Order: sequence, then structure tokens, then C-alpha cells
Amino acid sequence: MAIEDAGATAHPDQEAEQTNPYATRKAAYYTLVVLTVVYSFNFIDRQLLAILQESIKGDLGLSDSQLGLLTGFAFAAFYVIAGLPIARWADRGNRRNIVSLSLFVWSFMTALSGLVNNFVQLLLARIGVGIGEAGGSPPSHSMISDIFPPGERASAIGFYSMGVSVGILFGFLAGGWLNEFFGWRVAFMVVGAPGILLAILLYMTVPEPVRGLTEHRRVSATSVPLMQVVGVLWSRRSFRHMALAAGLNAFAGYSISNWTASFMIRSHQMSTGELGTWLSLTIGLGGAVGVFCGGLLADRLAPRDKRWYVWLPSLAGFTCVPFMAATFLVANPYTALLMGIVPGILFNVYLGNTIATTHSMVGSRMRALSSAILFLIINTIGLGLGPWSIGLFSDYLEPTLGLESLRYAMLYVLPAVMCWSACHFYLAARTLRADLAAAPD
Repeated sequence: MAIEDAGATAHPDQEAEQTNPYATRKAAYYTLVVLTVVYSFNFIDRQLLAILQESIKGDLGLSDSQLGLLTGFAFAAFYVIAGLPIARWADRGNRRNIVSLSLFVWSFMTALSGLVNNFVQLLLARIGVGIGEAGGSPPSHSMISDIFPPGERASAIGFYSMGVSVGILFGFLAGGWLNEFFGWRVAFMVVGAPGILLAILLYMTVPEPVRGLTEHRRVSATSVPLMQVVGVLWSRRSFRHMALAAGLNAFAGYSISNWTASFMIRSHQMSTGELGTWLSLTIGLGGAVGVFCGGLLADRLAPRDKRWYVWLPSLAGFTCVPFMAATFLVANPYTALLMGIVPGILFNVYLGNTIATTHSMVGSRMRALSSAILFLIINTIGLGLGPWSIGLFSDYLEPTLGLESLRYAMLYVLPAVMCWSACHFYLAARTLRADLAAAPD
């Protein structure tokens, strides 16, 4: 810790020569790749339940509301509650160690999910996964923002955010086939175990970055109070619009990723193996392309006008809407899956841009906490309310629509929410340039 404190108070130019572990691009890219793989495991473990939930529902006798609680609100509630104190710890402590410990916890709890016998036990295991995963992204975001300069930050965080889609890809693919041949319990244990080994690799090979180095800032060793960070963010009108837009985008995205498998199984009678392969490509691979290209394109356009960081997600959101509706309206299962390719690519365009823009609005010692606040909003609205609301609405429609209740619950809600999200991204552009110019050191 003494070394870290010295790095935080010394002049960045002196520190660059003496203790900067990321003086070479090779070191920076290695850490970015490792953190991205860690984030992939975050979503493999999180997404696995979506492809397994029909088998779990039959085995444990669960309702759609209970499934929505497991994949949404119960997980999200503990994820966001734990996220704030962990992020505050990350803004003054060793971020590498925090990410490594968090990865170990959520991987262990995922493997433990394969041993449960009832809803309460599975709920507790998922809460454990949520608490562990709360320590993954905010410290990682902060590390990346100290490794890469502002002009490369959206691209770097966009690359990191591909972990969402890579995790979804392998979660659907591995979960679908493991479930088909070995059952859902084995799937949980097989997917959870490798994360424990990755936690050790991260701890042994990834160094802690020097804070503020890429921006040549002198970073105080004093931690910033939570309410000060909240005050800075709340004073930025563009952040308020952007955070709400991100939450609504996540509402649609998490609902699609958590319920599409059940929809295709119920309405189109697809097997989990075949379906997992399709969804790994449409939502997983497509999402990886969208989130990386979204950050890369925004960084290319931003020198002309910073508002492209929010204009691009707005355009992507409006483009998604007709394709989302078509997915739930067409009769052929393969046509439905093909219609889902466009939303699968465009859903995550917002993510790297939103995180990078938020970091540009705050000081260096505020970044992990600002990410946690942003993720609190995103995950409360998106992960907490999204899948659970769809599950509740599906149960409400079930007496009249039967197996088609899930189809219409998604059709009635999700395109409208995505359009609402796109409107707020557009409104964020009005004050974005002034808010970025007012960022503290």
C-alpha cells in the first residue's frame, strides 16, 4: 500500500519513469485482455441461468415470477448494494486484488448452484454470485481509465465490454449443450470451476496501474466522499439523461437475453443445444461486435463532436425497435432468430460510450465509484426490473394466452422501452459538451 500511496501523490511525469508498469503497449493490452476475459466469466456465470431456467423450472417447480426474481431483482439488488462500498474501496485500495477476490467468490458460488435442491437455496447461491460480481467491473473500469488515455478510453472500455457478449456467447453455447447431455447441475459446476484458476492468474500477472498517469494529473491520496461523487454526477444534466437511457436500454437487453431462450422453447419448441448455438451467435457474437465497434466508432467521431458518444447509442436504439417487434411476431423460429441479429449487435453500443463519458465527467479518484453509481442505475432498472417485470407480466397473461404469454409480454413492453431509451440518449447531447468541460481534476 505504501507504494500505491506514493504513486498517488508523486508527480505523474516522475512516476512514469520510476514505477509505471504500463510503459509499454504490450503490458497495457495484456491487462486489457485479461480483464476482458474476467468480465466474460462474469457474464458466463450470470447468463448460464437463462439457458438452464426451463430445465430448472421443471425440476424445482418454479413460476415465471420466481425465474424473473432469480435472474433479475434478487441478483441485481445485492449486486448494486455491494457495488458501492466495493467501489469506494477500489478508489483507494489495490484494484487488481479486489477484482481477483471477486472473481473467486462469484465462480465458487456459481459452482455451488449445481448442488441446490429448492428455490431458496438457488436464490441464496445467486445472491452470492451477485455480491461477488459487484467487485468486478468498477475496479476494472478504473484500471482501464488509468492505463489508456482519454482519446482511446471508449475503445478500450468498448473492448472490455465485449466481455458481456463473449460471456453470453459461451454461457448459451456451453450451458445449452451441457444441459442437453449432462443436466443443469453439471453445467453450473463445469462453468464455475475455471474462474477460480483465472483469479489466481490475474493476481499473479496483472500489476496495479498508477492513478492519473495517462492524463498527467497529480492525484490526491485522499478518498472522495460518496455524496461528493453523487453531487458531481447529479449536477450534470447529460449524465442524468444518459444514465436513465442506459438503464432503459439494459431493461430491454437483459430481458431479451434472459427470456429469449424460454420464449423460443415454449413458442417454437427448440432444443437447448440448438438454441444455445443460435443465441451464442446472435446475442453473444453480435453483441461483441456492437459494443466494440460502438466505442471505436465514437472515438473516431468524437474529435469532430463529443456528442457522438450519445448520438450513436440513440441511433442504435431507434434502429433496434422494428426488428425487436418482428422477432416476436413472425411464425418461423429461424426467421425470428434472424430478426434478432440486428438488436443483438446494437443493444450494447451504448455501454463503452456511457462508461467512458461518465469517467470523463469526474476526477481520477472518483472513477470506480462513478462506475458503481452508473451500474447501480443500470442494474436496478435493467437487470432488477427488466427480467422480473417480464416474468410478472407473463404470469398475468398466462390464463388467457397460455404458452404464448411470454411472447406477448415481451412484444408489448420491450420495443417501447427501447424507444424511450433512445430518446434520453438524444436529450443527453444537449448539455454534454458543457458537462465534459466542467469535469474536476
